Amino acid sequence: MRRDFSALRLVAPSVAALLAGCTVGPSFKPQAIWSPSTWFASRPAPVPPQVSEPVSEKIDPAWWNVFHDTELTSLEQRVAAANLNVRISTIRLAESRSQRQITGADQFPSLTGNGSYTRERVSQKGVLGIFGGGGGGGSGSSGGSFGSNGSSANGTSGRSGALPAASASQGKSIPPFNLFQYGFDASWELDLWGRVRREVESADASLEASADARRNALLSVVAEVARDYVQLRGQQTELAIAQANINTEQQSLQLSRDRFRAGLSTELDVANADAQLQTTQASVPQLEAQQEQSINALSFLLGEAPGALRDELIGQRPVPPVPPRVPIGVPSELARRRPDIRQAEAQLHAATADIGVAVADFYPKITLSGSIGLQALKAKDLGNWSARQYGLGPTISLPIFEGGRLRATLALRKVEQQEAALNYQQTVLQAWHDVDNALVAYSAEQRRHDALAAAETQQALALRLARERYTQGVSDFLNVLDAERALLQSQQQLADSSVNISTNLVQLYKALGGGWEPTYPVETASSK
Repeated sequence: MRRDFSALRLVAPSVAALLAGCTVGPSFKPQAIWSPSTWFASRPAPVPPQVSEPVSEKIDPAWWNVFHDTELTSLEQRVAAANLNVRISTIRLAESRSQRQITGADQFPSLTGNGSYTRERVSQKGVLGIFGGGGGGGSGSSGGSFGSNGSSANGTSGRSGALPAASASQGKSIPPFNLFQYGFDASWELDLWGRVRREVESADASLEASADARRNALLSVVAEVARDYVQLRGQQTELAIAQANINTEQQSLQLSRDRFRAGLSTELDVANADAQLQTTQASVPQLEAQQEQSINALSFLLGEAPGALRDELIGQRPVPPVPPRVPIGVPSELARRRPDIRQAEAQLHAATADIGVAVADFYPKITLSGSIGLQALKAKDLGNWSARQYGLGPTISLPIFEGGRLRATLALRKVEQQEAALNYQQTVLQAWHDVDNALVAYSAEQRRHDALAAAETQQALALRLARERYTQGVSDFLNVLDAERALLQSQQQLADSSVNISTNLVQLYKALGGGWEPTYPVETASSK
């Protein structure tokens, strides 16, 4: 036994030397990302103090808590596990993990066990006839594996050693015989040039990209829930405004009718008042439809049937107010917090590693293979040590002519890496624009809201004075109608502005990448 495996002692030093090979292709270096010392939107001339000011403080991972709305918080806590897009992204992450395990398996030897039994009869006219198997016709009887079903299960080709020796030597036809064998095959590619290591590196980067894609899907869904919820509360506020104006206009209609009956006004005032009332009432069905559509949108985001959340959300509540201080972190954190930037960087890493795989394909591939097993014509002989057989040795393959495939593949990988680099730069630049635009919109809408609030106050005063003058008979009813229309428009604009402020804050947090957290949410899909 020592003599049979003495070759292993000769091979082991060579294997150790080969394993010290290099890794070809470019190595990825994390991109240096420039960031300003302050946010761009803070550089223009200062604006008057506002109700809500962004500050450079740490962002809460559950950033929606800045609205202090319990219903919104409840929806956000449920959406991570319920949303179908997030669950799909979770499944894709599990797929990437499995693919990484598949790729990583190439780093290790493969070992296969095998066993077989065959009943064989070799051809008398086959190749082995030239070695003297001769019965009938001079071409002899053939034997072994040449006329049979190929190589043995343990990797050795030919079974002539297992043929009945007496028949072969006497030139007689070889009778059918049984062949029993079992053993093990092993193979291992020596990763001299780092091809497998580069494949694993690319798979690791792709896995990281999948994790960031999942996080990006979560960020988008969380922001969409907050946006739809704010819009729902805005629609309910407009419904309340419309109902309040309907009540006011009903009073105006009754007043015009009373004055008409008393001969103090014409029927024209009654018709105008009635038309104004009908116009305001006509806006209610549209607002109610929008309310139902927003409830359905939230139901869909939480993976529910249409209207499933109606009982929970139908009750009117105000638009979630913005806080006095809005933590937005510091500019240097943006690239680490935005999942799309991290995903683009991981994709660039994978593309860079793929170049190394393409380069390694130009070099020789060395595979160490071996087999050991037992073979006998009788099953009872399989336990004998003399039935052993083995083989061990390297296989070297070198590409000589591929029709330009290897060069084209390398060129493709280099172009893909350039594309990934440009995509990464564009993603970073887009992130800065998103944040800057969101900060500008948030500040501008607050200033607009202040002006609209002042206008709404004055329009309410104008309506009160117009009604008093009409009641006193010193003004016609057209002034009342104009004041009612102007007040309704101001109230609607003010409500829209409140919605815009809150949705702009949601957009700001989405542009900032939310609150960076490595563990939220817990994965809901099994990777088993």
